[in-house]
Amino acid sequence: MAFDDKVDNKSEELGGKVKEGVGRATDDERLEAEGKADQRESKVKQAVENVKDAFKS
Repeated sequence: MAFDDKVDNKSEELGGKVKEGVGRATDDERLEAEGKADQRESKVKQAVENVKDAFKS
């Protein structure tokens, strides 16, 4: 996985954590759910990139 992709995925994951936390703190269930979805999406992207890396080796 390219370094840029790793950084992008991690920043998306952290952004999701922030959204989730803000949603939880403000009782905004929609924002909290969006944050969780962002985190899941980021983790899926990371897994796909890891599989790509495994086949490159």
